Parts: sequence; C-alpha cells; structure tokens
Amino acid sequence: MPQRTQRTKPPFVPAAVHFMHEKSSNKKLDLLEKSSAVSENGSDFYSGDSDSHDIVNGQPPVVSTGKDVSRYLVDLRDDGDPALTFRSLLIGTVFAGLGAALNQIYLLKPVQLTISPVFLLVLVYSVGLAWAKILPRRSTVQNTRLAWLASTFDFINPGDFKIKEHVVSALVASTASHGSTAVQNFSVQRLYYNTNVQATTAVLATFSTACFGYGLAGLVRPLAVYPSEMVYWSNLPAVSIFQALHFDTSANHKRVKLFWSAFIGMFLYEPIPSYIFPYLNGFNVFCLAAQNASAKTRNIFTNLFGGADANEGLGFLSLSFDWQYITSSHCTYLELEANTWIGYAFCYIVIMVIYYTNTWNSLAFPMLSTSIFSSNGSVYEQSAVFGSTFQLNQTALEEVGLPALTGSNAWTNLTANLSIGGLIAHCVFFWGPYVKESFQQSRTRTQPDPHWKAMQKYNECPWWWYLILLGLAFVAGLIVVFKGQTTLPWWSFLVALVLGAFVTPFSTLLFARMGTGVATQQLMKMVAGLINPGRPVANLYFSMWSHDIVEQSIKLAGDLKMGQYLKIPPRTMFLTQVWGTIVGIIVNYVVMVSIVDAQREILISPKGSNVWSGQTIQALNSGAVTWSLAKELYGRNGPYFVVPLSLAIGMIPTFFQWLIAKRWPKIGPLKVDSIILPIIYMYSSAMSSGVTSTILSSIIVGLVSQLWLRKSHPGWYRKYNYILGGALDGGAEVMIFILSFAVFGASGTAKPFPSWAGNPSKGNVDYCNGNGALG
Repeated sequence: MPQRTQRTKPPFVPAAVHFMHEKSSNKKLDLLEKSSAVSENGSDFYSGDSDSHDIVNGQPPVVSTGKDVSRYLVDLRDDGDPALTFRSLLIGTVFAGLGAALNQIYLLKPVQLTISPVFLLVLVYSVGLAWAKILPRRSTVQNTRLAWLASTFDFINPGDFKIKEHVVSALVASTASHGSTAVQNFSVQRLYYNTNVQATTAVLATFSTACFGYGLAGLVRPLAVYPSEMVYWSNLPAVSIFQALHFDTSANHKRVKLFWSAFIGMFLYEPIPSYIFPYLNGFNVFCLAAQNASAKTRNIFTNLFGGADANEGLGFLSLSFDWQYITSSHCTYLELEANTWIGYAFCYIVIMVIYYTNTWNSLAFPMLSTSIFSSNGSVYEQSAVFGSTFQLNQTALEEVGLPALTGSNAWTNLTANLSIGGLIAHCVFFWGPYVKESFQQSRTRTQPDPHWKAMQKYNECPWWWYLILLGLAFVAGLIVVFKGQTTLPWWSFLVALVLGAFVTPFSTLLFARMGTGVATQQLMKMVAGLINPGRPVANLYFSMWSHDIVEQSIKLAGDLKMGQYLKIPPRTMFLTQVWGTIVGIIVNYVVMVSIVDAQREILISPKGSNVWSGQTIQALNSGAVTWSLAKELYGRNGPYFVVPLSLAIGMIPTFFQWLIAKRWPKIGPLKVDSIILPIIYMYSSAMSSGVTSTILSSIIVGLVSQLWLRKSHPGWYRKYNYILGGALDGGAEVMIFILSFAVFGASGTAKPFPSWAGNPSKGNVDYCNGNGALG
C-alpha cells in the first residue's frame, strides 16, 4: 500500500541569514530572509525556497539531484565573518606547498589520484585552532602598558578561527594541489629528450595554462557555477566537513567525533596495505588457484585477474583493502557510478578480446602498457628518429621503422575520441536548452539557486578581471613559445588556445553535473599532429595549451562552486585562487625534478613497480611521438586509422539515444537521458594501465553508499556519508605523504619492507606470476 506523504515545516532556529539583492543601479530592494534549521533528530534542513519539505515514514527525502543538494545538504548560513586575513593566507600558503607536493607524487604513482580537499582542510583546521589559541590576541594587551601592540596582535591573530578563514586557507592549498599536467611535459623532456627545461620557462608555461584556464572558468560562471545542478559532487565531503566543524549543533558534535575517529583509524591502518602487507591491495582467489597451473594458463590468469602491480593485468574480481586507491569518490552520485560500472564491464571484455585476437599485433607487446614499441616488441628508439632537434629524420624513420602501440593503449586512444564526440553530442542534444536557460537567468538575475541568491550581497568579480588574467596568460605563453625549447610555431600556440577554449564549456558542464570528465588530450594531440607533423615536442606543448586549460578550468570552477556554497566573497575567491596557482606552480616543478631524478629507471620502464610508475609520462610521450607521425600511423592506410575516425563515430549513438528519449523518456524504471555514453566510453578503457585490483572494491563501496545508505537510510546518508568518506581519504593521504618520503624514495633511495608472504620479493604481489607478456 502506498505510504502517505506528510508535509511538514522544520522547526525554526534563530540563525537567520539576511541578504540584500542589489540591482546595477545600486537601488536597495527587498530584504530576503533565509534561515537554517535543524530537525529534532539532528538532520539538517535548509529553507532554500518557500516550499516545505517532504517527510516520508519519518525519514527525510532521498538526495538525488542538484536541487536536493542545495536544499538539504548544504546550509545557507552565513555568519559574515572575515575571510581574507593574514592568518588565513599564511596558513594556506604553507599547506599549498604540501598539497602541490602530494599532487606531484600521485602523478608518478601506478594509480592516478587527486588530492582530497578533506586532507588539506583537516590540517589547516588543526593549525588554525592552535594559532588562535596560542598566539596573543588584542584582548591580551588591552588595558596594559602594551596596549599599543593591540592592532598588531589583532592583525596576526584576529580571534577564533572561523569557517571563512578556514575555507580560504584550504582553497589556497587545494588550488595549488590541483597542479598542472603541464609539469609532466617537462618530465617527458627530461626523461626522453635529455632536455632540462629551465625553471623560468617551466613556471611561465605552467602559469600561462593555469591562469588561462581560470580566466575561462570565470567567463563560464553562469553556466558552470551558479545553477543548482552544477554540484561538483567531489566537493560535497569538504563542504559537509567545513560546516560540521564550525556550525555548533548537537548533530555536528556526533559528525565531528565520527570524522576524527575514522581519520585516525585510517591513518594508523594505511601503512599495512601500502607498505607492510601490499598483498592486501590485490587479493584474488583465481591467482592463488593457478600457482601450479601450466605457464599458458598462468599467463591468461595474470592478464585477466592480476592487478596489484602496475600494468600486470585487468584485476578482474580482485579485492583491494587499500583505501588510498579506493577513495570516497565512489560515494557521491549514483548516476555517475552506474555509468562507470557499465564502462568497466566493457573494459574487461574488450581488452581481452583485442589482445587474444591479436588486433593491432597486440600479442607482440605487453597486454597493458603506455610505452611505444618497435614491431619486434622492443622499446622504440625514438631518439634515433627525432635526434637532438626534436624533429623527424625521415631517413632514420625508414631505418628504425614506425612505432607501435599496445592494443590496450590504442583502445584507450580510440575511446578518448569516442568520449569527446559523445560529450559534444550529449551537451548539444540533451543539455542545450539548459545552457540557454542558465545564461538567460544570469543576464536577468533570476537564477533560482538559494546559495547564488545568498551571495548577491557581495560584490561580484567584474568580467574584466578575468579578461586581464587571460591577457597575462597569453603574454606568458608567447614568451615561452619564442624563448623556450618548444619547437611550436606561434600560430600553433593560438590554435591551441582557441581549441581549448572551445572544448572547455562542454567538459566543465559534464564534470559539474556528473562529477567526472572525459580525457581531451587525444583530440588535442590529433590536431597538433595534423598541423605540426614530425614535431613530438611541439605536440606536447600544443596539448599543454589546449588540454591543460580545459583541466584547469574544471578544477577552478569547482572551487568557485565551493566558494558559493560556503559564502566566500567572489573577489576574495579570485585572489585566493590566483595566489594558490602561483605557489602550486613552483612546488610542482621542484618536486617533479626531485622524483624524476631519483626514480629515473623505474619511470622509463614499461612495467614500473607497485610504488612508482611513469605511465602518465610514457602516455604523454607515446601520444606526442605517434601523433607527430599522424599521416603514417593514423592516415587512411595507417594501422590506427579508426582512432581519429572515432571522434565522429562517438556522436552517432548519442543522436539516436536523443531520438529515443524524445519518444520514450522512460523505458521501464530507466530514464533514457540518464545513460551518459561519453562516460561509458571513457571507463571502457579504465583498466588499460596501472594498478587495476581496486575496481571491485570501489564498486562495492559505491553500491553500499548509493544503493543502500542513500535510499534505505537517507538521514544517516545526509549526515555522515560525506564526513566518513572525507575522513578516510584524509587519513590515508596524510600517511601516504609521510611514507612517500620516508620509505618510498620520493627524494632518494627507497627502503622496502622486509620480504615475507604478504610482501613477496619475487614475482607479482598478488601471486599472479608467470606472465610472459610482462617479460
């Protein structure tokens, strides 16, 4: 029997937020009052609009959409406390160095991760509280002979460490930790072209890409930041924790207690799977069962079930107990998770079929690798073909032969183009009306999101601030083109910027709505190869000024959304992000040089290890080399002709999906427009390199969070899901940072844990040994 819905209004708590909606004429209009309220059972309800909230069977509503997030998950409260202070800026700068260093470390690990904002905000919070408590304040010297120092002490320690100072400090740090894949281009030059890019060139190039991306993020704010559906799901753990730590309610006391308990527990646990007992990162019964099987059987089992070592296998049905690789990113949004699961299923099937049918001569190479090879299976001698000028020597190419990709790498390139084609088509067919509506609402100042409305009492950043930033980024880039060792013509630099600016709104829209993006590097490298043939280094820099500005724009737009949720004045956000970007640039470069010099042999190895991997650098180099030979490899008669063709192919299924959705919006319980084909394409190559043993565990975490907690226990989900996930991320990341420099060799010689059954010294960590494809 259907349950009756009871409509009720939550009890009022006297913590009202008043804000004024100002028109351009500065005429004061109606004062709007928004209140923050807490239900009797400790669940937070926020009166984001005039509608009352639905309570079903005594439970709050299930959070499913961006509007739900704005109304039920994020508090409208704004205490009006100062945001940009000496304390917030200094603490943020210190931890910006830490965040940028960690980001660079993870870019050189076998599983690519981003640094959780939770990790940084927890450290910032601890230092901020200590600062406020220990250092003298104005009140310390008032009415004493040292009263003349009151203003100085007030500048250094303005009192309690409140939410906005905390947010600014953490955003300076997280902006720096976004890093830039531009730095990886310098790694490629250092490892494969014997070119040590000067620090000045590296800093200017990275500044150019980062600030161009930020300028674009500012220009697309009406589309990518203001509306409710632009959630940036990965931000929710941090937003939830900020408000829990600073908004004093009985519910928050329990949340803070859970946070610190989980954080400390994971901090103490993480050394076990990551250092002492790495077998826990890839437990697979099939690998254990095949120990005495024939060599052929063990090879097949390793390719399918192995995955604890980098590029070992697909990790099918492996279980991981190492949270640093599982992460809370799978606890955010059901629609995203469901699409990724479909992609994973295709990945297991397609890569095995490609390899064992010898498509693209796959059996001559490792099943998984991002390196490039000669036709006989040896690593390709690219230095003989491109020489010291970094340009193609046709005679040498005829002697050495064309490079070849592994089947998995070719499939990754193909799915990347499918994803881009599908993304553009999805945005045009499914989200086109939304885009038009968002810009109309911005122009008429009728955006319904309650958090956007609450921000109208603050002065917005003028458009010309972002335009000036774009101008500075452009000039810095031109200096690098003319003075650096880029081999990139100035006109190609312009083409790269235009291409990146075109793709940015599409990618940002997908990430903001779904919590994930698609790789755009293949498109950029393809265009670079067509207009700059025979120049791999030029290909790297073209991709940097096109793909990297897309990536930076997405990350910085996500921070702008966090500022909107937490009521940070827009002009403060602008200064915060620019400063964090500059600090991150410098630290990223220094850490990259340290690790690349210390771990050179592992980083250029096609296999890598379970601690370090050059897969990202190798992939960048492979793409640059192969696309610089676009005519030979990707032309009509080339072995990979289908890769550029897939850009157009990716648009076709989405068009037919749109036609179906217009006729049948729902098929059974399934909404047709909830199938996001570009995400499925992208994740259908998710296990093409690196450690893959974490997939099943991440799916289990997603199922528990999104199908059980979110639907069966919505109250618990809203109060604790993001707090718990963020705490586990933070505890693991703090410990990994310590271990990276203490024992993993980030700055020198590694100190492996003594060999034992859980940490075998020979073969693969998960005992899937005997893989001939791995040599």
